Amino acid sequence: MVATIFREYDIRGIYKKELNEESVKLIGYFLGLEIIKKFNREDKPFVSIGYDARSHSSILRDYLTSGLNASGCGVLDMGMVATPINYFGNYQSFDGITPFASIMITGSHNPSEYNGFKITVDKKPFFGDEIYSLGDKIINSNIEIEDNTTATIIDVKSRYIDYMVDEFKALKGMKSNIILDCGNGVADTAITEIFNKLELNFKALYTTPDGTFPNHHPDPSIEENLVDIKNELKGEFDIGFAYDGDADRIAVLTKKYNIKGDILALLFAKNMDNPIVVGEVKCSQVMYDELNKIGKGVMYKTGHSNLKVKIKELNASLGAEVSGHIFFNDRYFGFDDALYSTFRVLELINNGMDLDYEVESLPQVYSTEEIKVEVSEESKFKIVEKFISLLDNPPSSFPTIKDIVTVDGIRIIFNDGWALVRASNTTPVLVTRFEASTLEVAEFYEKEVNSLIEIAKED
Repeated sequence: MVATIFREYDIRGIYKKELNEESVKLIGYFLGLEIIKKFNREDKPFVSIGYDARSHSSILRDYLTSGLNASGCGVLDMGMVATPINYFGNYQSFDGITPFASIMITGSHNPSEYNGFKITVDKKPFFGDEIYSLGDKIINSNIEIEDNTTATIIDVKSRYIDYMVDEFKALKGMKSNIILDCGNGVADTAITEIFNKLELNFKALYTTPDGTFPNHHPDPSIEENLVDIKNELKGEFDIGFAYDGDADRIAVLTKKYNIKGDILALLFAKNMDNPIVVGEVKCSQVMYDELNKIGKGVMYKTGHSNLKVKIKELNASLGAEVSGHIFFNDRYFGFDDALYSTFRVLELINNGMDLDYEVESLPQVYSTEEIKVEVSEESKFKIVEKFISLLDNPPSSFPTIKDIVTVDGIRIIFNDGWALVRASNTTPVLVTRFEASTLEVAEFYEKEVNSLIEIAKED
């Protein structure tokens, strides 16, 4: 058992090495005790479990179930599902039982040897200090837990499919030609059945769930993983959608553009009255500026758990991360759902929006992808603190600083753009991103910021 599996947003590690029978049973047991404490009722709480396509996910399900049963919780088993279907189950009742918590067993877009747990308790993300505290209890424990895989099978998937078909019945028979790339993840536990019931014109790539991901890695935020869908878009298809391994992140592609999550959020907001949209610190300034013309854009911390909490706090319409997490609180439940987001994009098109025209109408800026700087797990936050202190007296070549935003790491506002430096909460890297009026200016910002990072790393 190692403390590093307990992350800011979830629990994540390598199967057998870190997530094994002993550790996962203990995670289930101590998490169950926390759930019982939060439940605060005389009857026992039920926890629903779903899992992704990895070969070891169902094995971890059994270990987790044993731990939860030992704690006194009841277990509802929804089988292999997409992460948003797991979340959706928190809003359903099964023979009079409503899950008080859910656990999604998934390695998301990580390599196939990884797995992990995304946890929801009382419809809220279980994260941050709650996960770290749970880790402390588990690491200091020597309890032995017996096998007990007793669980009630529930069918959340069918309810989710029926909900989507009813919610988007106006799309039935839509004429657009659509290409999907499921990446051998779990998107097609539901997506093609919904498409078929809505009588949409589509082709789907790599639909078979396969945790070895034989065709390409299931991370649609990386351009090389979009080669196949881009090739399909050169032909008869009008619009394309690609999903990550557990289907909570989406990529939306037209014949001309890969529309990132922040710009998607802006397009969605244009069809809302007085929208409030929560974005992360990596989102384009174009998104915030344009949102403030029609509603309100709120900059907040990166991370799906952080955004869910902020959306509920503000009763915001929508939340978005550049990587493709889209959170609809407008007509939906406020969690990130790439499958639901697919149909909201199709709804825009069906209602007459020309996505390419909308993108081309925005102020033109140059934005880099996320650029990662490898550092140690122990040093990453200290380096960011030192970097911030160096900005009090930067080198003479450093661009003029107009403003500084420290909601998550540091976002430095310059005359013609901005730079971001933040420590990743999940990996031993610093995440940087740059945006400017031209490529040359963005490269200048990147050069100067990287030079200052190197000085911060030396101390």
